[in-house]
Amino acid sequence: MDFQISAFPLTTEAFKEELQDSSCGGFVSFEGWVRDFNENKVVTHLEYQAYPELAKKEALKILGEAKTKFGIKNAKCVHRVGDLSIGEIAVWVGVIGVHRGEAFKACEYIIDELKVRVPIWKKEHYQNGNSGWVECHECKKHDHHSHNHTHHLE
Repeated sequence: MDFQISAFPLTTEAFKEELQDSSCGGFVSFEGWVRDFNENKVVTHLEYQAYPELAKKEALKILGEAKTKFGIKNAKCVHRVGDLSIGEIAVWVGVIGVHRGEAFKACEYIIDELKVRVPIWKKEHYQNGNSGWVECHECKKHDHHSHNHTHHLE
């Protein structure tokens, strides 16, 4: 299980190679890309900030939960920080399991939990020159977490 924060563009092929295991038949990955439009505003770029020590601790806890809950063999997550351009990968999650079903479920669990529990914050910069920190709209969908989490991964 591995979680990293990177100030550099993500090279996903290398991450995938790190997870390869001949005992596993399923590999599932998720890439979160920086998009150019959100909530009726044209986005020019994003800025991510993190509390690295706590982010790593909480993310590793989530990866461990996914392993226990879904029986996966391994998982890795990497999140960018700093200024990101449209189209760049902001977050990558990779999961391997003996079977595809457990890998799919674990990957979804990991990204959903990361969004509500890991202290990484996103600031959108708009075409009109304004900017703003993005609230965690996903938190509202996760009532069991929304009472104490206000950050958001996208």
